[in-house]
Amino acid sequence: MSSETGQCVPPAEGMMADLSSPTFYGTAILIALTLYLIQEKFQVLYHLSLWIEYLTTSVPTLEIEMTLAESSDDGVKGDAVKTIELVDKSNPSMLNCFDPSTRQFLGQVKIMTPTEVHEILVKAKKAQEEWSKTTFAERRKVLRTMQKYICDHVEDICRVSSRESGKPMVDAVLGEVTTTCEKIRTICEWGELWLRPSNYRPTGPMMVHKKAWLEYVPLGIIAAIAPWNYPFHNSINHVISGIMAGNAVVGKVSEHASWSSTYYGKIMKKALEVNGHNPDLVATITGMAEAGQALCNDPLVDKIIFTGSTPIGRKVMAAAAKNLTPVILELGGKDAMVLRHDCKLDTVIPWVMRGCYQNSGQNCVGVERVLVYESLHDKFLEAIVPKVKGIRQGIPLKTCGSDGKVDCGSIIMPSQMDIIQSLVDDAVSKGAILHCGGKKNSGLDGQFFEPTVLSGVTAEMKIFHEEVFGPIMTVIKVPKDSDEECVRIVNDCAFGLGSSIFTGDATKGIEVGRQFRTGMLTVNDYASNYLVQSLPFGGCKESGHGRFAGIEGLRALCLERSIVADRIPGVKTSIPPCIDFPIDSQKGFPFTESLIQLFYNESLFAKIKGIFGLIKNG
Repeated sequence: MSSETGQCVPPAEGMMADLSSPTFYGTAILIALTLYLIQEKFQVLYHLSLWIEYLTTSVPTLEIEMTLAESSDDGVKGDAVKTIELVDKSNPSMLNCFDPSTRQFLGQVKIMTPTEVHEILVKAKKAQEEWSKTTFAERRKVLRTMQKYICDHVEDICRVSSRESGKPMVDAVLGEVTTTCEKIRTICEWGELWLRPSNYRPTGPMMVHKKAWLEYVPLGIIAAIAPWNYPFHNSINHVISGIMAGNAVVGKVSEHASWSSTYYGKIMKKALEVNGHNPDLVATITGMAEAGQALCNDPLVDKIIFTGSTPIGRKVMAAAAKNLTPVILELGGKDAMVLRHDCKLDTVIPWVMRGCYQNSGQNCVGVERVLVYESLHDKFLEAIVPKVKGIRQGIPLKTCGSDGKVDCGSIIMPSQMDIIQSLVDDAVSKGAILHCGGKKNSGLDGQFFEPTVLSGVTAEMKIFHEEVFGPIMTVIKVPKDSDEECVRIVNDCAFGLGSSIFTGDATKGIEVGRQFRTGMLTVNDYASNYLVQSLPFGGCKESGHGRFAGIEGLRALCLERSIVADRIPGVKTSIPPCIDFPIDSQKGFPFTESLIQLFYNESLFAKIKGIFGLIKNG
């Protein structure tokens, strides 16, 4: 509008020209493309919908009754037993449970029979049929309910774990709660996206009229057979991914870590129940090897995830073969931590300590071999031995006279004490130097093996090759600071789970580490890959096969269904008359050969010849 006449005037011609210029359209296209790429990379709209869901949907609060032993540090009374007997002699259908750090009796759980195992699976199957129809939002709500309870009861969960497995409370927070919370967070954030049907798969020129994609369909029942080292995380780990993928999950806990399954099982079942779902979707099997065997043999099981020793893993595979049930095996480890000559010793020492003595060394990715370059070797021993001698070992809870100020707890499985002692004695007899530890802690009544440092460990010793699963640091010198020799030593091992390397040159660290024959590698860090839950977890060689966690692990809990359909309505694949039954003996073969020439011969002349052949014989 003109300020002088008050009349409307047309816009300047220059403005009209700008809107229709190539520059304007080019800029608009560039902006649109940028926004599209940002959306594809960061999934902005997807995450925005999640934020809205979290802000507008509250989750219920769980109320779970706890026993005195579960809710109080000093909640268990009674003297230590002299001999731990798992099966109750007066009632062989019950399993005795003990605190490995005090050797006190904790209670009993049922030794389930094969019939009882099958009945649980029948109930889980029925629950899964309904659960598979739920939305991702409904599944997230259940997981968020678990997460809320965990965050509100960290101390309770860690206390129960500590009492069951003898680990310090800090070790429980790190290994039980932090890992679990991060997995729930990751699966809630990314699970739906990872399980959405793939948008596009290339079809090739012969099938150009078709569209192809992949869908991830719930398998049914996942059987998760867990070890005893981290009772809480091991009980819930595969439940998180399993139910997100639409499955039921039936877990078998170790006979050495069954007492806690009652409390931990309530958390999972209650989270389903308060959100209106059948709690039979998740279940826990307790008992001896017979119960685990029944789980592996049952035809209702659609996939088995086993975490444990290599010998038992072989038995699981043999049992699964009966029904051709697929198996994921996460078995033993003999992880190496490499300290190159250029790493900073003062920053590395805490990582070595954590890697060797977290949970008294009872970790699948625990550091079982410390490879130190020759020029750093003596300085490393001078620094590390006093640190290990200063480790406080004892009962991790404030009970039985303990103040709870403990760095290193007990060994969970009684027979493991003898295994550790045998490996240490063999190494010393063959020339290894024992700097500290090396024996049962005589000052404590529970199952405690002293934090130990061995140097001069060589390939002739059993401890060089066999999994220890105890608080033992074995130091191996890398001669002449040779990267080639380092790689050779790391790979001179039957296992191949994880590895780590510390160096002042991160690029060199990756270069050397990529030569390690292991499923996982961290550079200038230890075990951080498990807190990156978008990555798969697993190894190679006698450390097993298959993966859990990450995109690959979540999709491994699904049936991958490949689908092909018409891209354009009315444009369909047809069978030419010459190859329809009965096949034209004169034209059938020449026609199909012409197809090959047209689509696959790189020669233009051959392609043209193929076209004429199709016309002639079609």
